[in-house]
Amino acid sequence: MKIALRAVAEDDLPVFFRQMTDPEAVRMAAFGPPDPGDRAAFDAQWDRLRNSSDVVRTVLSDGRVAGSAAVYGEPGEREVTYWIDRAYWGRGVATAALRALLAEVPERPLYARAAADNTASLRVLGKCGFRESVRARGYANGRGREIEEVVLVLDV
Repeated sequence: MKIALRAVAEDDLPVFFRQMTDPEAVRMAAFGPPDPGDRAAFDAQWDRLRNSSDVVRTVLSDGRVAGSAAVYGEPGEREVTYWIDRAYWGRGVATAALRALLAEVPERPLYARAAADNTASLRVLGKCGFRESVRARGYANGRGREIEEVVLVLDV
């Protein structure tokens, strides 16, 4: 399986919307928008992202759109995020995509956040050199309640 990153194209957005409204993925990610099915809010967010100085990429697996990955935020506080289609979970796609993104964006430190029970995402982040920095509690729209969140840092 060949994993690659490229700039986000307009044709990617319907695929991203489908991926980001998958109920199981929404629950796993936990900290998403209040209404994942709000297409207008989704389009507005992606319009902002694509027209910002953030690094936003489409993740390809053997040439097919498998998800998205990004580095966003203010210098010194920038975070990584990724969303991989459930059909690609457990196949190394997230790890390969995040490694490619980190090679493209050499600035450090970078931060990441994950629900404390999202062991798959925590494993991906650990494989890419992130280490746990702090734990906190926050309201998770994808769970409809407050849960524990892990904040990680990559500083090398």
